[in-house]
Amino acid sequence: MGDAVIFHRIQFAFTVMFHYLFPILTMGLGFFIALLSTLHLATGKEHYAHAARFWAKIFAINFAVGVVTGIPLEFEFGTNWSRFSAFGGGVFGQALPLEGVYAFFLESGFLGLFLFGEGRVSRTLHWLAGLGVAAGSLLSGYFIVAANAWMQHPVGYVRAASGGVQLTSFWQVLLNPYAGWEFAHTINGAFVTAAYVIGGVGAFYMLSNKHIEFARLSLKMAIVAGVIVCITQAIPTGDLNSRDVVRYQPTKLAAMEGLFNTTRGAPLAIIGMPDTSRATLIDPIYVPKTLSFLAYGNFDAAVDGLSTYPKDLWPPVELTYYTYHIMVGLGTIFIAQMLIGLVLLWAGKLCTSRWFLWTMMLAFPFTYIANEAGWMVAEVGRQPWLVYGLLKTAQGTSANVAGGEALFTLLGFMGIYAMLGLLFLFLVGRVIQQGPEPASP
Repeated sequence: MGDAVIFHRIQFAFTVMFHYLFPILTMGLGFFIALLSTLHLATGKEHYAHAARFWAKIFAINFAVGVVTGIPLEFEFGTNWSRFSAFGGGVFGQALPLEGVYAFFLESGFLGLFLFGEGRVSRTLHWLAGLGVAAGSLLSGYFIVAANAWMQHPVGYVRAASGGVQLTSFWQVLLNPYAGWEFAHTINGAFVTAAYVIGGVGAFYMLSNKHIEFARLSLKMAIVAGVIVCITQAIPTGDLNSRDVVRYQPTKLAAMEGLFNTTRGAPLAIIGMPDTSRATLIDPIYVPKTLSFLAYGNFDAAVDGLSTYPKDLWPPVELTYYTYHIMVGLGTIFIAQMLIGLVLLWAGKLCTSRWFLWTMMLAFPFTYIANEAGWMVAEVGRQPWLVYGLLKTAQGTSANVAGGEALFTLLGFMGIYAMLGLLFLFLVGRVIQQGPEPASP
């Protein structure tokens, strides 16, 4: 693979991974804003409204920086990946405009009404605006996932005489069987992040002895929701998303598990180090026959290993394997932590157990790592395909953009994104410093 392709891939990977740090929270936080708005409407208790307003401010900052960091991605399809755009734009380009035209305007419009309409519109309309924020963020996420799912499992197309593809069924693309559980797993991961951010801020206030009522509400909501979404992140969303990988991308499954040889009654690797030169997993710890059961529902089923396929169709095995195990390992820790929190909540010790509050406050960055690792598994594990089975990554770049040009613009993006990241931290820090309480008259 040439240097130009490598630099194009590095640039897109950097920009999309940095951008995704912000939608992770907005997709998850929108649900909690809607929940708090609903509780305020149902009970009339103002502390729910104060909490919803506080998180809407953080949502707005995330949303704004996410939009700014996401704009270059649209242009990169034309500048760095023009052959891919020419090949699949007729299909791939149907979902992306929907994200912008419908979800983006829905999300931003209702966010403005929610932030600035309180006291100016009826309570019911303000509540509907909160629901609109959540719906917009979920729709935005679905259209992006549907576009990605087409790259993972292309449907609803025919090959054109020009060599590209043409759309035959918009609904097949939008309702791609690969998209359903990929979307559920992605959104559930965003809910996990939002629960940890809410719990982390609540823990910070409780440890600082500030905004105690808000801190209690945040911690209780984070723990109750966190137990549910952390468990469902593994089962059913993670499990069923993996079943789609088994069905449509068996080489990705083999790389995720470091399985080099086809094995009947395949074990599940808890840890180990893949060695591609010797086609083995070094120092593994296995759970016997578990991979066969998870993949096919049969402890004695045969699971194809990487050696079944030509080596030039293998994904980067080490990177796929390690990112997958980072994601699963962190997810397991999140489940254990939230269950401990639930026990403390039941015992009435959640807000007084300082050691647990510290773990909640320090744990939330790892949810971002887990989400990013999950997407690395999805995208790196698809290699060498840009559109699975149809177009290889090396065939999708722009032939007239040199590697040095991609590297130069990458350095520029790094500088600009670093400044945006610092601005984001400053603005969110100010909101947290001010706290959730309404300003004095």
